[in-house]
Amino acid sequence: MIVAEAVGRVLAELGAGPVFGVVGSGNFHVTNALRDNGVPFYATRHEGAAATAADACARMSGRVAIVSTHQGCGLTNAVTGIGEAAKSRTPLLVLTAEAPDSDPLNNFRIDQDALARSVGAVPERIHSPETAVADAVRAYRTALFERRTVVLNLPLDVQAMVAPESKPVALLAPSPAAEPDVTSLAALIAAAERPVFIAGRGGRGAAAEIRALADACGALLATSAVAHGLFHEDPWALGISGGFSSPLTAELIRGADLIVGWGCALNRWTTRQGKLIGPDTRLAQVDLDESALGAHRPIDVGVVGDSAVVARAVRAKLDSSKGYRSPELRDRIASRARWSAADHTDESTAELIDPRTLSSELDRILPAERIVSVDSGNFMGYPSAYLAVPDEFGFCFTQAFQSIGLGLATAIGAAIARPDRLPVAALGDGGFHMAAGELETAVRLGLPLVVIVYNDAAYGAEVHHFTGDHATVRFPPTDIAAIAHGFGCTGVTVRTTADLDPVQNWLDGPRDTPLVIDAKITDDGGSWWLAEAFHGH
Repeated sequence: MIVAEAVGRVLAELGAGPVFGVVGSGNFHVTNALRDNGVPFYATRHEGAAATAADACARMSGRVAIVSTHQGCGLTNAVTGIGEAAKSRTPLLVLTAEAPDSDPLNNFRIDQDALARSVGAVPERIHSPETAVADAVRAYRTALFERRTVVLNLPLDVQAMVAPESKPVALLAPSPAAEPDVTSLAALIAAAERPVFIAGRGGRGAAAEIRALADACGALLATSAVAHGLFHEDPWALGISGGFSSPLTAELIRGADLIVGWGCALNRWTTRQGKLIGPDTRLAQVDLDESALGAHRPIDVGVVGDSAVVARAVRAKLDSSKGYRSPELRDRIASRARWSAADHTDESTAELIDPRTLSSELDRILPAERIVSVDSGNFMGYPSAYLAVPDEFGFCFTQAFQSIGLGLATAIGAAIARPDRLPVAALGDGGFHMAAGELETAVRLGLPLVVIVYNDAAYGAEVHHFTGDHATVRFPPTDIAAIAHGFGCTGVTVRTTADLDPVQNWLDGPRDTPLVIDAKITDDGGSWWLAEAFHGH
């Protein structure tokens, strides 16, 4: 057994996977070793898509997914997706071949460690045949227990060496953390009259505990974008805090006298550049990472700990109170916390559909058991605000790096993680054209994927943000439905709500091809969330 095969075997034993990638000479053996040991492999048409699909799959499944790339250019092709995963603290393992030290003039040679560090990933390496298994286990432990994106370099010469016999490995979990001191946080919550809890990525596994504490102290519930759906159907849930907030949600968060972030950074996006924090609002944060406490703004109390553990401990110290809650407010939340058709006047024409109307209609038509993945662009607030999701595993938001073009691969990875749900990708035309080749991946994998393209034939964010000549960010009309047909998808052009009938027909049928909806949308003059996003640029 060579080293590449030993690495693939031990990672399979540890439970890593699935693996996404583009196979070349440098990663051929390790990829096949993973497959031979039962790890599913999904080939994408570009390494960038492999990294993003693996990121999404890890987020939606809770497993350490794997990316497999060739050395040098294979890794550089994947860097944007790796950066997104690293900034999102996704537990991800990137297996990449590496030019050997003995060949300094190799065309593929780059400083792969520096490249990984530059986007926030952790570089690791298979150093020798004798250490190969231990090196692979160390990389996996870092990804799993520290929730980090790890780039594991496999030098070509080391890969080809014979590996010594090894025994099955035992994965030892870290020692339990000390019980957190929640005295100050409990006192702050007990004194609050209008508390609001905002759960972020670190709160996604603590919904029951956060909700129980909120019930006891009368707190309202909200999430950051990445935890959207966590409190679905709770009568006190406000939805997303930040640029996507409805007017009522923004009003109630701004009116809080205490905001507690549960695994939530309370960054510029979640607080609308701080505008959702009232002048006298007190702030608290709970996070496993001490460096995250107060990183974006001063806080009154910070607790290092797991959100579920901290919420349970605080609940044990509190008496019940009504807090922010009242029957009248519950009724207002039920009717106005979510964006709906009542919040806008339909500006559709005979040729173009209002993106709000489109989103509302698709929310009605598409099955509730869905998983929505959103690309970046002027359009992105519409699917995020109007398409309801059943829980935190119904929304995949790869926007930590704010890159256009990740949405389609995100939806592919999410679909593989959750085959029990209808995968929905929401893209702008700009992001679609960047990633269109991955339609072949979706067709080949037989994914029943719905792709909604909000098509304004432009990079709409730049059109609405900048004055002057827009020739650099406007494009000729494109028949995206025809492009979809060329890849083997079902393609539909939508200009009015009547054009959505084929969507229902597709849903009622076998769903044996992806469905691409080319929605020709009206110019919104710049979406409501965009003004907040570009504030100060």
